[in-house]
Parts: sequence; C-alpha cells; structure tokens
Amino acid sequence: MLFEVWAPYARERVELELEGARHPLERDPLREGWWTTTVGGDNGVPDGARYGFALDGGPVLPDPRSRRQPDGPDGLSAVVDHAAHVWRHRPPRRGLREAVLYELHVGTYTPEGTLDAAAGRLGHLVELGVTHVELMPLCPFPGRHGWGYEGVSLWAVHEPYGGPEALRRFVDTAHGLGLGVVLDVVHNHLGPSGNYLPAFGPYFTDTHHTPWGAAVNLDAPGSDEVRAFLLGSALAWLRDYRIDGLRLDAVHALADNRALTFLEELSAAVDELSAEQDRGHFLIAESDLCDPRTTTPREAGGLGLHAQWNDDFHHALHTALTGESQGYYADFAREPLAALARTLQQVFFHSGTYSTFRGRTHGRPVDLDTTPAHRFLGYAQTHDQIGNRAQGDRLAASLSPGLLACAATLVLTGPSTPMLFMGEEWGAGTPWQFFTDHTDAELAEAVRRGRRREFAAHGWAEEDVPDPQDPATRDRSCLDWSEPGREPHARLLAWYRRLIALRAGQPDLTDPDLAAIRVAYDEEARWIAYRRGDVRVAVNLADRPVRVPLGRDHLRVLAAWEPVAVPEDGGELVVPAESCVVLADQ
Repeated sequence: MLFEVWAPYARERVELELEGARHPLERDPLREGWWTTTVGGDNGVPDGARYGFALDGGPVLPDPRSRRQPDGPDGLSAVVDHAAHVWRHRPPRRGLREAVLYELHVGTYTPEGTLDAAAGRLGHLVELGVTHVELMPLCPFPGRHGWGYEGVSLWAVHEPYGGPEALRRFVDTAHGLGLGVVLDVVHNHLGPSGNYLPAFGPYFTDTHHTPWGAAVNLDAPGSDEVRAFLLGSALAWLRDYRIDGLRLDAVHALADNRALTFLEELSAAVDELSAEQDRGHFLIAESDLCDPRTTTPREAGGLGLHAQWNDDFHHALHTALTGESQGYYADFAREPLAALARTLQQVFFHSGTYSTFRGRTHGRPVDLDTTPAHRFLGYAQTHDQIGNRAQGDRLAASLSPGLLACAATLVLTGPSTPMLFMGEEWGAGTPWQFFTDHTDAELAEAVRRGRRREFAAHGWAEEDVPDPQDPATRDRSCLDWSEPGREPHARLLAWYRRLIALRAGQPDLTDPDLAAIRVAYDEEARWIAYRRGDVRVAVNLADRPVRVPLGRDHLRVLAAWEPVAVPEDGGELVVPAESCVVLADQ
C-alpha cells in the first residue's frame, strides 16, 4: 500500500509509524515536498490499521489526509478501504429547482447523537416531503459534542457520530428513500485544537487574517498544494461517500487574490466529476457579500457555484415576524414588509444600497432576466440564526402557531429554493444553543468567557448565557420527538407537509423566472401578497383580520391556515389574523 504525505517542512527525514513499526519515506523526485513509501506488499494493509508520520524524529502525527481518526483529532490515523463497501442503492438525481432542503445536526437530531440514529428518523423527512438532507459538518473535532465548525481532519468523519461506515450507511439509507444528501464543509478555517497541519507545510499564511487567525493559504507560496488538499477533500465526499452536494461555509472569508480563484477551481472540478459519474452534484455557498457573481456560471465571468444562501431574505422575514431591529436587522426593520417584498422580487435587499450595519454601500443587483430563482436559498431559521442568539431560542419561543405558519408559507411558496432547520416543521419547543466539548481546559475557558463577553455587550446578564461546555447545554438542544404527535405541533407539521406537497404539485411554485413574480403589501396593515403564475399567496402578519385585494375572479383555495371565503367579482379577500392562504385560478 502506498503511503504519501506532503511535508515540505521536513528537513531530513519522514517516517511512517504503522501498527508500531517504523518505515522510512523517500522524497518524491517529481513532486516537491512530497514523501512516499510502499508497505504491505501483495497482502496490503488491513482496514483500520493505525498509522501516523514523524518528521525529523519528532512525535508521530496524524495524516493530514487521514480518512479516519478513531481516537479523535489528537490520535493516530486509521486506514480506510472505501472500495470494500457494497452500496445497495443508486443516488437519486434531484436538482435544486425542485429541491426542499432540511438542515440537520447529527449530534442533536436524536438524543443518541449518531448517524445511525439519525438514519432511523429519515422516514419522518420522507413523510414531510423534503428532497435533501443537509448535514452540518462531520469532520473530527475535540470531544464528543459540538457544532462541527472546528474540524481538523477534512477527509474524515467524527468518530462519536459513527465514523466512515456510519456515514456510508446513512447516505445509502437516504438514497434508498429517495433523499439526496448535502454536506456542510468548512474550508475557511480549521479548529485550533488537534490541528497539526502547520508542522507539515504552509497550510496557513499571515498574508491575510481572519476572525480565526491566520488564513488558510490559498494564494501565498505553497498554495498550489493547499488548494489541491482542499479540492481532494471536497471530491472525496462526493466520490467515496456518494454525497450529492456540498454547502461551503462562509466563502466570503476565503482570502484569495489569485486570478483563478479556489472557488472557480472547485466548481470546475465538481462539474467534471458530476459529468464523469453522470450525477447532479452541486455546490451551495454561504456568503454575506450579496454578490450574484458567486453563482454566475464561470463562462459568464462568475465563480460557477450552483446556489447560495440568502440571508437578506431571512433578515427581512425575521424583522417582519418579530419586530427585532438590533445589529444587522436595523436596515430591514425600518420597513420590514417593503424589505420582504424587495427580497422576494429582487433576491438581495442590499444590491448597491447603504448598509448601516457595515457603514457603507453593499451588494450588487441580480440580473432577474438571466438568473434562475433556485440559485438562492430562502429560509426562516438556520443553525446560525438560532444558535448564535444568546439563548438559542427558535422562532417558536416567541411567535404564535399562526405566525409560524406564515413564515413557512413565505419560505415554501416563495421563489427561492426552500431550506428548513430541523424541528421547525413542528415548531420545536427545544432551543438550539451553542455548545462545545473542548478537551483543552484553556481553550474551553476562553470560549466560555468569549461567549459571555459577546452577549454582555448586548445587555445579557452573564448567568443568562448558557455555558457552552456544560453537557446540559447540548442536551437541551436535542429535539423532543414526542412533540410532533401533540398539539399545537401536529397542526403546524401538517401545514408544512401541505405546503411542501403544493410546491411539488404546482409547477408555478418552482418556476425559475425571477422577473415574473409580482408582489403587493401594506406596511401599516401588515399584509403581503404575491403572484407566481396562476398561484396567489396572501399572508397576514397582523393580530386582526385584513382585506387583501386579489384583482382576480374565480379563484380556489389550495391551502389556508384558517378558513377563508373567496370573494366573487374581484373583491377583497379577508385573511384572518396571523394567517395565510394559497390560492389558484379555477
């Protein structure tokens, strides 16, 4: 078996330690900085064999390209034989135009917090009608429980979740049920604990700085190999685990001044793999730049990613529902219904407009005539927007079931590709809080103090901010699976199912034509209505009934949160308080 490692910082020698035995590596004459050796002969090396690399007589370190870390980020790596797995199901071909995504955190989706336990609950998602499960990051991180955004082995699966085999079982089960699987990957930083990459080579650079310290090296000397490292990791998820798509965390934090950017390189490589495998692989970016070039095709001068999260829609919807106006909500809260209408029609609220939060103009307009609507994801809640609140409170903690139904309607009948956050479909009463399990005592205390200091600046008392290191913080964040079977959760869950079925059955609701949507609203009366082809949607966020002009006769009700009577002769539709209705032409 071939063992190789890119270790340009090794001065004299690199040794492989495999199952307790040492084997010297030789410099690769054709690849600068690479060291290689072959061990095992015809019999190969058994699956699960432990190994690591020692540089210049130093400690044995895990493989930067480790496929498995059985003992966590600080332990030895283990051999993984991907070819030995027998797949039972073919991946479904499901594109973003018809997609409804469901963001899921493995560690809190079930009390067990494992991939196998999560797979056992996939039937719920089939009944709900979603098309893709979006898993939050799975790379190994310190301890057992955490959000996953401090992973360090970008090719491996967190062992407490079940490791590589459990991920393959999960994906195979999902595919057998007709569900696609999307994986959240983090390329903009790596966790500080258990991160041994700086010992091997210039994986990071001081040329740029990020909120997490030195930037991942995408454009300084040595960056060719770092980019290849990240590309290889991304393609490995798609190839070895049959993942259908990747969500790329905070791409705006990827400092990259090269003419051919890493994101372009990644999108080209994914498109090539997709063509090679006859699959529909896609990339979804998280970006706060409000820049349509993120998803503009490469041949048209864009980065070529296939979709991106749209936080502007979330912020407009959130302020309209809650009235909150702090921080980045301020611009949206001045006229929240107007902001919501703008994001429904033009995607971005900030499209070259002034942002008071940033103190400058921000964003660029989307070309509505050439850009399909499904390139943007719309959502009322995400792990970020819930978990980064001081107490991790969901919308259900402060809104009525009617307003939650209104939020669902705006997401699931709007022009963007809808995404839900686990548990929102029944108005989960459990919070989703920020939790960690750092094994480094100093780092744990720094995170605890930093969290409290951050929210103290916004008026929160220290004792009201949950301790991320307290196991109870994670436990509180686990879904309560008894809730969907009782009221008021059951009614809301039925509403989500109805809306998702409507989206699947009404072609107008997946029409990619952004220029075709028509929106009306009344800021003072707190209603908003829009038309998508023959489908009309009316949403009343007020605590009293409102009259909404339909401008159309002979309509039929497809779905209504509260009973409504459709007027004749083009009259006004009376929408009950905190309610919503979806209609269509006769």
